[in-house]
This record gives sequence, C-alpha cells and structure tokens, in this order.
Amino acid sequence: MTTARTTARPFGRTLCAMITPFTEEGALDPDGARKLATWLVAEGCDGLVLNGTTGESPTTTDAEKAELIAAVREAVGDGVSLVAGVGTADTRHTVELALAAEKAGADGVLVVTPYYSRPPQEAVEAHFRAVADASGLPVMLYDIPGRTGTRIEPETMIRLAAHPRIVAVKDCSYDLLGTLKVLAHTDLAYYAGCDEHVLALYAVGAAGCVSTVANAVPGRISAILDTFDAGETARATELQLRVTPLIEAMMGAGLPGTVTAKALLARLGLPAGPVRAPLLPAGRDTADGLLARHGELLAV
Repeated sequence: MTTARTTARPFGRTLCAMITPFTEEGALDPDGARKLATWLVAEGCDGLVLNGTTGESPTTTDAEKAELIAAVREAVGDGVSLVAGVGTADTRHTVELALAAEKAGADGVLVVTPYYSRPPQEAVEAHFRAVADASGLPVMLYDIPGRTGTRIEPETMIRLAAHPRIVAVKDCSYDLLGTLKVLAHTDLAYYAGCDEHVLALYAVGAAGCVSTVANAVPGRISAILDTFDAGETARATELQLRVTPLIEAMMGAGLPGTVTAKALLARLGLPAGPVRAPLLPAGRDTADGLLARHGELLAV
C-alpha cells in the first residue's frame, strides 16, 4: 500500500544513521567503515547518513568527516545515497562542511538546527537558506529540539520548503501534529528519525526512515517498510512491535544510541571500535542485554 507521497524519496527509503568506526586507539577506521557500509547495504539499506549524531560528529575533525564520506562512497558505489551531516552551531562552518561533503562525494547534506545559541525562527530560517544556497547538494533538515534546544517550527518548515534544494526532513520533533501540518502543506520528504516512529510516520506519508537501530538489524527495519508497501499493514505492525524491545534497549535505556550501537556491533563482530570522550563505553551488563535482545529478535 503506497501513497503518492511515499514515491518521493530523494535519498532512498531505508537509511541507516551509521556509526563511525574507530580503531582501538581511537583513530578513524576507513577500512572498517567500508566493511560496515557494504554490509548495511547488502542487508537492506538504500541510503546511509554519515557524520550525524550517531556518527559522533561533535568529536570528529573536518578532515575525518571528508575521509569517511570518500571511503564509504568508494565502498558502496554510486547507487546508494550518502547524506552527510554538516550541522554545527556556526553558519560559516556549516557551509564549509557542506562544500567539503559535496567534494568528497555526498549526495546530500543533513543540517541540524544551530544549537546552544538558541536562535529565533527568523535566524533559523536564514541559517538553513545560507547552507542550501552554498552548494549544489539537496538538503535534509534535522529537527531534533531535544538536543538543540530549538524547534524548526512548522511555519518555518513550510516557508523553507519553497527553496529548491531543501527537499527533506529528518523528524525527531516528537510533534505528530506539527509533522502532519507540514506534510499537508508541502512536498518535503519526511524521514522518521526515531526508530519507534518508523511505521507510524510511514503510514501517514513519510518517505522512509533514518534509523540508528538499523546499524544492527538493517533487514528488520527495511522489512517493516517492505511489508507496508505490499499492503500487509497488520503484518507491518507486527514487525514494528517485534523490533520494539531492541529499540528500547538501544534508544530508551538512558545511553546515547552511539554507545549502544557500538557495543552491540562489537558483540556481533562488525566494525565499531570505541566511542570518543565525553562519551563512555557501555558496560558488560549493558552489552550482554543488547546482545540478548538482538538474539531474541532474530530468533522470531
């Protein structure tokens, strides 16, 4: 069961907010990134978001960000969408990262609301327009007020939708009414940024998802959307509910998704490496619990 809206997928449908693999010494691991990206695509992802929150963008350098994009592009080729996180609290720096991402081979940029300074909506809008004007890449807005302290208000989204290069939204607003308002008044492609909302937003016209949990179970996330597209809505609901315990363990247990994703990937023998300070690694009990939830899901 598809809608006219779900056919507009500028960056694909099932995107993984990919972790950034590091070596045990804490350096960027481009070989690990190539291996992980290749596995994610083989298992069902048709797009990857690099250098986002889950990718530890606050603690990777500009050079590392560009190197990661180039390494993953080399691994997955041109048929997989690569969206590069470029958002910072500084408009000039964000523009610089957008231009660097374009040069490194990204297909689009993910731009978060400027944080800490808490700009008013007029300034938020000006920031996004400046980034969209600066490069030739399409832009995915990232609305996550729980981290930035500032919403992209629905009225601001509607105005920004008129910009030819602002084409999508990663929605972590936890404001379904606001999301529905923007969906009703624009052609913006919405991507669920919270794993518990994957099916719910898809059912009302989202283009897909940007999933952290997909780092560990890309096929299970993709299957939710495949099943809905096939018209099996009850089955799609069942699949969403089956993955919920793992979503809760990874995203709702008080630790950042980066920490839990890396802990689980390490247990699964996939490239991960340590997190960078100020984050701390998950403890043994947490990693054991994550592996148990993963095993229970795959056993069904």
